[in-house]
Amino acid sequence: MKSYRKELWFQTPTRRAFINITGDVEACLRESGIREGLVLVNAMHITASVFINDDEPGLHHDYEKWLERLAPHEPVGQYRHNVGEDNADAHMKRQVMGREVVVAVTEGRLDFGTWERIFYGEFDGRRRKRVLVKIIGE
Repeated sequence: MKSYRKELWFQTPTRRAFINITGDVEACLRESGIREGLVLVNAMHITASVFINDDEPGLHHDYEKWLERLAPHEPVGQYRHNVGEDNADAHMKRQVMGREVVVAVTEGRLDFGTWERIFYGEFDGRRRKRVLVKIIGE
């Protein structure tokens, strides 16, 4: 069995963003040479997420509105975590959207449903953060 590891780095200019990273993960898969196995993709920061869904702008807008209703950024004083910080809402949004995804690799390709894509979700942006891609298989 082979193993491959790579870190992808992101820095969004905005506090919140959804970035389709499917192409980046596919490039890692090609680089790994693994044809059958599993890909793990996880956000290595507690205010960011990795998730799978449709790459449709309306859905991303709906996520943004829904997450902001669940854990509004302001007023920042509503959170006990926000002593010297203002990102408690980002921690909660990450918890809802998830830390990682695992995707099967079949015949050298990500084994997705028709509309599935991998996304990096940023909830406290404007600084560099990383995503781990770990691939195991043969």
